[in-house]
Amino acid sequence: MPLAVFPKCFLDHLCVTGEMSVDEWLDLALSLDVDGYEFYWGFTPWNDKKELERIRLRVESEGRSIPMMCFSPDFTQPDPSARASEVEKQKRAIEATAALGGSYCRVLSGQRRPDVAIHKGIEWVRASIHELLPFAEKVGITLILENHYKDGYWSFPEFAQYADVFLQLVEAIGPHSHFGINFDPSNAIVAGENPLDLLKEVIENVVTMHASDRYLEGGTLDDLRRIEQDPQQGYAPFLKHGIIGQGLNDYDAIFAMLERNGFNGWISIENGQDPIKGMAHLSLSAQFLRAKMAQYNLL
Repeated sequence: MPLAVFPKCFLDHLCVTGEMSVDEWLDLALSLDVDGYEFYWGFTPWNDKKELERIRLRVESEGRSIPMMCFSPDFTQPDPSARASEVEKQKRAIEATAALGGSYCRVLSGQRRPDVAIHKGIEWVRASIHELLPFAEKVGITLILENHYKDGYWSFPEFAQYADVFLQLVEAIGPHSHFGINFDPSNAIVAGENPLDLLKEVIENVVTMHASDRYLEGGTLDDLRRIEQDPQQGYAPFLKHGIIGQGLNDYDAIFAMLERNGFNGWISIENGQDPIKGMAHLSLSAQFLRAKMAQYNLL
């Protein structure tokens, strides 16, 4: 089972301020015990084919790969033309993933807008993903739906954040050879739910996983629910991504379930709030995960 890393702690540097280039991130990550990288759309040069090829060749020359693309489409917009635009953006993300040599491109439902009914949102998302699946299959990419909390640059949380809606959506989409689930245990905790309960429901469809660990600093889950009623840009300030193995998740139970079900997909490290401590924390997370992968025969 291969291990990837996602530069959560450096996203603002990579996507907003430009303080860090993709190559600078890849240089830093050479010190980590990982097999590849999960890219984020905000720092991917998606419209430059030569640059995508250069990055792919650089990573391959280092004995690594770029298996996953983290993309955040918003299919719950009431305007049909806006949803159509999101579908086209996702197609560009699928193409870029393929150009980088990847196999998995994340797909989400969209933002949980207060005026969008559950049944309408599910139908809009189902239709959007069904439109994308033939395109993804054609270029050899699997769309991975994540039980997500909130894109860092969104105003509202995820439409399918809670398990009941997420499972309804998975059922509505139905089985497809190029559709699977990217399981994130921490996002279930943020939703006030048990990650193991959700994993039991979706384990047969899980093809990738985000290894993350959350903790609350100066707030509670009830505080988080109140913030969601009056949304602000980005994450709540007291919701932190911590070192894997030091937060709220029971990784022994999670890995035991993965082992029992023969999981052999990519696991991507998603941790870090502070770029100053970022590399040290990522290294500790990688060490923890490698040890757990060995303990549970997920190598």
